[in-house]
Amino acid sequence: MRRTGADEGGSGSRRETAKQQEDRTQTLNVPCKLSASTVGPGWTKVSCPCCVSKKVEPLVLVKLGANVRPETKRWLIRLIGAPQKDGGAALLAHPGEDASGDIIMVSAPCCTLLKATEELGLCRTYYDENMEAFSYKNRHNFKNADNMEIFLTLAERQYIVKYELDGLWAQRDLRIPGLPDSYTLQNRDNIWRKLGSAGVIDNMFPLHNEDKLRELSEAWYSGYQLSQPLDSINDYFGSSVALYFSFLDCYTWSLLPPAMLGLLITYFSGDVQNDMESTSSSGIKLNEDNLGPAGYSLVIQAVFSMLWSTVFMELWKRRSSSFSYRSGTSHLALHFAEPRPGYHGVLGVNPVTRRVEPLFPEWRRDFRMALVSVPVVGLFLVLVVLGMLCFYWGEAKMQKLHKDWDSLLSQTFLYMPSVVHIIYTNVLATIYKIVALSLTEYENHREESAFENHLTAKVLVFTFFNCFAVLFHIAFFKQDVPMLRKRLASLLIVTQLVNQVTEVVIPLLVDRFISVPNRADGEDEPQEDKFRKQGTMPVFPGLFGEYIELLVQFGYLSLFSCVYPLTAVLLLINNLTEIRADAYKICKLFRKPFSPPVTNLGVWQTAFEVLSFVSVISNCWLLLLSPQLQKLFLEGGISSTKTIVFAVLVEHVLILVKLVLAFLIPDEPDWIRKKREHTEYTSMQALRHQKLFAEEY
Repeated sequence: MRRTGADEGGSGSRRETAKQQEDRTQTLNVPCKLSASTVGPGWTKVSCPCCVSKKVEPLVLVKLGANVRPETKRWLIRLIGAPQKDGGAALLAHPGEDASGDIIMVSAPCCTLLKATEELGLCRTYYDENMEAFSYKNRHNFKNADNMEIFLTLAERQYIVKYELDGLWAQRDLRIPGLPDSYTLQNRDNIWRKLGSAGVIDNMFPLHNEDKLRELSEAWYSGYQLSQPLDSINDYFGSSVALYFSFLDCYTWSLLPPAMLGLLITYFSGDVQNDMESTSSSGIKLNEDNLGPAGYSLVIQAVFSMLWSTVFMELWKRRSSSFSYRSGTSHLALHFAEPRPGYHGVLGVNPVTRRVEPLFPEWRRDFRMALVSVPVVGLFLVLVVLGMLCFYWGEAKMQKLHKDWDSLLSQTFLYMPSVVHIIYTNVLATIYKIVALSLTEYENHREESAFENHLTAKVLVFTFFNCFAVLFHIAFFKQDVPMLRKRLASLLIVTQLVNQVTEVVIPLLVDRFISVPNRADGEDEPQEDKFRKQGTMPVFPGLFGEYIELLVQFGYLSLFSCVYPLTAVLLLINNLTEIRADAYKICKLFRKPFSPPVTNLGVWQTAFEVLSFVSVISNCWLLLLSPQLQKLFLEGGISSTKTIVFAVLVEHVLILVKLVLAFLIPDEPDWIRKKREHTEYTSMQALRHQKLFAEEY
């Protein structure tokens, strides 16, 4: 169970009843029993003999506010170094160049790292070479448990530091030295968040290791390697970053089959380009040009897209399970999480955990979601519809202009409504992300996972509506294949160009001409100054936008690529540059991010699977729009009702085929399944022996 403050006394699990809270509410200058102390300018001492080390590696830098007084900094250093049973984080702290400086470097001793490894539910290599859930009491049977640089990755050690600092909760009312009484810590306040709001802590970030970063860069994006060093990425940036690049790598190379098929269809179906010249405003326009290979290509591409999306997702699940096993994140602890730092409420006793913590009624959260979040999200969806109506208005005006002028210039103007609408949707999406974050904060979710899920759900609903509403309207209501093809081509080309400029060209220019001169290190420059310069780099924006981009790509390909066979080709070209661009950005252009251990893509994987299922409906409808099938139905005298019934039957058959494929392709390799079952069995046996031992004594 996650520790929170020091509210359990000597037992180390830090619980406190409501009665203890009342008895111990008092104002103190410093936490009692803070036994860690600093010796001169060095690191704080450790009380455990096994944690004593001649060499301490700085893991995290805490940047203090400009007006923080020396006594506040000294108090904070004692808090960081104090044992957990006394209310501290049991970490190592270094004041930097002097006591009045604005930085604190933080590291972690061996025992703190090992205990956090067990709390997080990480698996490590047992003496028999199997991956087992780590146990602190049984630590001597795990390989390399005495060498933290091998036992834990750099990213894991840095995340554990953040994990412990974020888990500091005040166990009583507490006055912070050097601050006004208005910033007094109340019982069960999150200390780290309160210090941030008081301006004591400006920011906190993990430190780069220049030697390891240089080696990773050479193996990742500096050369001409086609494969990605996923294990090295996991070691340096953590499992969440490595999992994203693993997914991007898997998705990019899986685009080869649909790209090759698209090139073949485009080459052998010369009629496809002719279709783009004919736009029907009332339905499908049947002519002899449409009754050639282009009609058959629509059927082939549609069926292939549906099957490809299923096979890709199943193969990715297998790759993801193998990765999580190798990285030791396949059995992360599913404990009842502590409140996230931003959670607030009235102090009370949690009826489940019996811990004293802020409580916020569920009905009030639902009330906020129903009366604030839902209407605001609906307002943005209305703005999407208004943008779509303006697009159609502009499309009609440009068609009329082209009919009157009939020139090359007017033909170019035909694409202007699509370009303007794409820019509008991108701007609206940027504004919406900011609003969605504010709404989710206002809803006040207790767990970090709930916060992330609700934020992701808001963005996914808007993204799906914003990116695909026009395409579905053209396909399902206007039933205009040529217009759908032109719109999809505009989206792919313009969006990819915008992404390349904003994500590659501009950051590269900024880094080359602005950031690099400011970050130039002198040979004799103190190490603390080099660390401080890392704080001047921009904060890494996270992987949220990257997953959104891939999800939209996947939607274009699985839902509509049958009307534009070159979709996979354009996406493949874009992603080959995207891999190196993203690698360069995270290594060179941004501050190193904290990376929590993850098992899989989580809600993003669900979103991709939903799109894969929707692709069956979308492609079946587009098959009905195929001129070849339209001709066959007309010649056979089949009515519209029978045609729809036939489409529904085909849809159900294809859904059954997708389910069969998903069943035939296991979610995890057989060797992973056996390893997982072995781990579960050994964990059950260990718990059984622990219960028997407790009963005997």
